[in-house]
Amino acid sequence: MARVEIQNLGKLFVGTHGEPVWAVRGASLAVEDGELLVLVGPSGAGKSTVLRLIAGLEQAHEGDISIDDEVVNHVPPQDRDIAMVFQNHALYPHMTVGENLAFGLKLRKFPQAETAKRVREAAALLGLSSLLDRQPAALSGGERQRVALGRALVRQPKVFLFDEPLSNLDARLREQLRAEILRQHQRLGATMILVTHDQAEAMTMGDRIAVMDRGVIQQVAPPLTVYHEPANLFVAGFFGAPAMNFVPGRLVEHAGATWFEAEAESSEAANHVGFVVRLTPAQTTDLAHLRGRSVVLGLRPEHVQCGRESAANETCPAMVEWAETTGAELFLRLKSAGLTLTARVSPMSGIDAGERIFIHPVMAQARFFDADSRRRVF
Repeated sequence: MARVEIQNLGKLFVGTHGEPVWAVRGASLAVEDGELLVLVGPSGAGKSTVLRLIAGLEQAHEGDISIDDEVVNHVPPQDRDIAMVFQNHALYPHMTVGENLAFGLKLRKFPQAETAKRVREAAALLGLSSLLDRQPAALSGGERQRVALGRALVRQPKVFLFDEPLSNLDARLREQLRAEILRQHQRLGATMILVTHDQAEAMTMGDRIAVMDRGVIQQVAPPLTVYHEPANLFVAGFFGAPAMNFVPGRLVEHAGATWFEAEAESSEAANHVGFVVRLTPAQTTDLAHLRGRSVVLGLRPEHVQCGRESAANETCPAMVEWAETTGAELFLRLKSAGLTLTARVSPMSGIDAGERIFIHPVMAQARFFDADSRRRVF
């Protein structure tokens, strides 16, 4: 397999009015030999453009692309030893499954016996052995995507690239194909780069995740690090369903402790007890330089605990606007001092819409962001 590295990569397109539009700008990362790295972000973030630049389907305007320490910017796609699986399968409709699997090897003049052997092995691995004589029109969506995966596997390339390969499948098929890609990654020890806009896919598949927004890589880290230690407000808001709660406010000193005092979303807050929570000792120490300045408090819904009883100086009163259960979880939309928050609690709590309750924030799990730079400061 191979190590892939991009350095200060940039790709420029021309907008509808002739203006320059950077689809990718200053992108740098290294994908280690045998790693599965996931590029994730919203539509238009530049994920697929990075993949196409690595594959050689687009030419970079800035930066370098290296495979095994060799710069390949001007190497033709067919000579980069890369296999790419697309979102739309890209199968040849007039060829059988077996012919589609073998096509790439035939182009490269592989011996017929070796081609047949690789096709048989890939078909057996992906459950396609009984379908080798069928054409794509006679296959289900999941079967077609397995053929596209098999066509990449038979090549045995240095690098596998996946451009949203599961996005056109239903939930069950996505789960099956996700497991199949992971199995092949473990079996081959292959270097793989996968593009998705689905945060759950990124969290469950990637050894590391590279989060992109508007052509810029925002953070590269293991999945749990991205979730629990987001680099900035964008990453924190992108990951999590429901999303992290963001509460603008400032840090104040009172009674020998440091507190977070929220800014209300509306003038209604004047009639409520304010949303004020005390920082932990570690937060107090690390954020001492930000006292009196604007910050944003971030709380995951699972860290917004709720109850019907208060504890002095440690809780905030709230009204439950609505309650929605998924069976295993109960989601609450809360109004507190003019703020809107989402909580994830146990359905056994019995909390229902219209109740007045108390919020118990798990401050040890709270994250703080600078209001100006939007970077995480704790």
